Amino acid sequence: MLQIYCGDGKGKTTAALGSALRAAGNGMRVHIVQLLKGAPTSELKSLALIPNISVTRCDKDYGFTFNMSNEDKKRVIECHSELLRDAKKRMDNVDMLIIDEFFAAYNYGFIDREAADDIVFNRPDSVELILTGRDPDEKFIEAADYVSEIKAVKHPYDRGVTARRGIEF
Repeated sequence: MLQIYCGDGKGKTTAALGSALRAAGNGMRVHIVQLLKGAPTSELKSLALIPNISVTRCDKDYGFTFNMSNEDKKRVIECHSELLRDAKKRMDNVDMLIIDEFFAAYNYGFIDREAADDIVFNRPDSVELILTGRDPDEKFIEAADYVSEIKAVKHPYDRGVTARRGIEF
């Protein structure tokens, strides 16, 4: 099935990773692709300890999209294209594929949309696909079996509190 975790609230990646933990605990093979993320995060250390979970992402942190140079944007697109090609190959050998920040990368043109559509709309029936991010296109909502919208009601960032290690990253 296709699951979507979207919205402007905190917890989209957390929800997807919770699904990965549940699947791995049941012996399922899980692959996670993280788009638009390159900085080290605490969950990577934990995920590395779980034999049935693999993670790929760009090898460099390019920061927020609005701060990227044109050269950085080109490199991110190249990296994401490679990550999608790799994910497509892995689909025959995994039970669950998670593409984190899929919608931001898709909406801002940081992935090959044709390759992304191919993964979403031509995936094997045996693969549970989970996509996260803000503002999914209606075609993805229509195709999805689950859509959970996480709404921001209150967040410490609104009071100037920056991301905290072990909580937000």
